[in-house]
Amino acid sequence: MMGTDSRSCSGRTWPRVLVGIVVVLGLFAWQVLPQILHAAGLHPVCEEYAGDLTGRRALVVATNHDTLGDTGRPTGVAASELTAAYYEFLDAGMEVDVASPLGGRIPVDPQTLLWLIRSEYDERYLDDPVLTGMVEESLSVADLDVSHYDIVYLAGGWGAAWDLGKSGELGDAVTEAWQAGAVVGGVCHGPLGLLLARDEQGQALVRGRRLTAVTDKQLRELGIEMTPQHPESELRGAGALFEANTALRDILATRVVVDGRLVTGQNQNSGCATAQAMMKVTVESGRRKAGA
Repeated sequence: MMGTDSRSCSGRTWPRVLVGIVVVLGLFAWQVLPQILHAAGLHPVCEEYAGDLTGRRALVVATNHDTLGDTGRPTGVAASELTAAYYEFLDAGMEVDVASPLGGRIPVDPQTLLWLIRSEYDERYLDDPVLTGMVEESLSVADLDVSHYDIVYLAGGWGAAWDLGKSGELGDAVTEAWQAGAVVGGVCHGPLGLLLARDEQGQALVRGRRLTAVTDKQLRELGIEMTPQHPESELRGAGALFEANTALRDILATRVVVDGRLVTGQNQNSGCATAQAMMKVTVESGRRKAGA
């Protein structure tokens, strides 16, 4: 009888032990895998910006496009490319607006909010009714007087490949901001929004200027080549002096390029550093506060 009871007890215990092991391993992976990716280069540590830009204004622009071609897969702005810049500007005392080519909803690529890859800025966004409201009801760039902004920042994401580089309204807005003396730029696919902009002489803004954006190599590595505009190819074709870093996988690379008032970041890892560089250039340029 004792042997039978022992076997019965053992038979009931092992499933519970296995479940416990699975839970522990799951919790371990939940905590450790994001840290491993972080250490490898995804969303690198960005030191707190020490400057104070109270009274200055920033405009963050993102896509309205929400579908990845004819795949039916949802897309939009890469979350951290919007959230990192927004919170860096906000925490430095700036007044920050969020806009898009058409106004209204800015779709956020759901993949970029997965626990494995979302950033600390994304975590903050998910609990912030102010920014989530601005993303759902963004301003239309055509309705803005962008000469009142000190910084115009263009967020990327796959969706931006469909509209930022083809929006005449956005091209006009960037042109107006640049000619008014603002610092302009963006990250990843965002610099596509520079393609239709013009400098003070009416020439293509990017021609002959140093900049960066997401590389063709990163697009190939991620298997996303159905997008209508590839930033590296388009910007090189427009005469830009394209620069980028590389890694075993370019999703883990990062770079920020400053060419006067043009400030650009390579990819989703560059949002914080690009925003901080834009603020530093704003201060160093000695430009009076926009709208003053």
